[in-house]
Amino acid sequence: MTAGGGSVTAGLDARLVVRRGDFLLDVALTAAPGEVVALLGPNGAGKTTALRALAGLVALDEGHLRLDGAELAPLPAERRPVGVVFQDHLLFPHLSALDNVAFGPRCQGMPRRAARAEAGRWLERVGLAAHADARPRRLSGGQAQRVALARALAIRPRLLLLDEPLAALDARTRLETRAALRRHLDDFEAVTVLVTHDPLDAMVLADRLVVVEDGRVVQTGPPDLVARRPRTDYVARLVGLNLYRGAASGHLVRVDGAEATVTVTDELAGEVFVAFPPSAVTLHRERPVGTSARNVWRCRVAGIETHGDRIRADLTGELPMGAGLTAVAAAELRLAPGVEVWAAVKAEQTHAYPAG
Repeated sequence: MTAGGGSVTAGLDARLVVRRGDFLLDVALTAAPGEVVALLGPNGAGKTTALRALAGLVALDEGHLRLDGAELAPLPAERRPVGVVFQDHLLFPHLSALDNVAFGPRCQGMPRRAARAEAGRWLERVGLAAHADARPRRLSGGQAQRVALARALAIRPRLLLLDEPLAALDARTRLETRAALRRHLDDFEAVTVLVTHDPLDAMVLADRLVVVEDGRVVQTGPPDLVARRPRTDYVARLVGLNLYRGAASGHLVRVDGAEATVTVTDELAGEVFVAFPPSAVTLHRERPVGTSARNVWRCRVAGIETHGDRIRADLTGELPMGAGLTAVAAAELRLAPGVEVWAAVKAEQTHAYPAG
């Protein structure tokens, strides 16, 4: 409770407005204690600027930054109850893992012996008690990132900021570290903000996604909802869907900017989005006859990419799209850039929803 008897809102309540030349970041961000929010977006969207503003490394030009009811914007970085884990760890190279973790509690005034004991407990929690005496150069990438996490958590922050924490790791280490990080975040009782451009990191680690493009929030929601109902081309590409906006009338959607319509099972009116996965697209060298597909468009192969035993064909024409097929099917169709094909999609494999 406040001194006047009003309640203090726990968690994060921020509007981050930062101007950098021609770029303007204007992002509203809220999170409850125990919630993990992922800031997701393309390079240059403003994710890192938002994180640096939360950490106190960039000043706000406008807006507010409240944590558990207290205004943080006037406070310097070192006085904020904020822990940060950077992509490149930024551990002190001359200190052991134990002393790296003890550094924060020492800065908060904890006696050296007590700080080292606290650091030892955190290293045990992240599975690195046996590496307490190791300097950073003797640690693997995954181990160094776990030390960085322990160092951030040892100050018992009310806000934990994760800046692309898995980006520097190889695929196997990333998988293991991601699982371990998820377990630690499940036990963290304050707010976590994760900045990433990797959709898998965001989907696995976050309770809620905030998608930022050009300094603005373009979509927010639980990961499964964002994946099912993307609202921008960036989000659609991120989750692997073909996405179109158009005007719906009953079961027919006329696509904006294309001489094409899409038949859908949903009955809607007005502005809508239509999405379907590349795997829903079947390709034919001749216009298909007798197919159950309600949607057929004349297209041309613009490019082909191989992903393991799958092929992705990028198509232009009446309705630009990505199509996914097996290597055998691509060979039988003799697909190559410039080849004309017919693309077919069943109405029941589309998903339409209001754009408003």
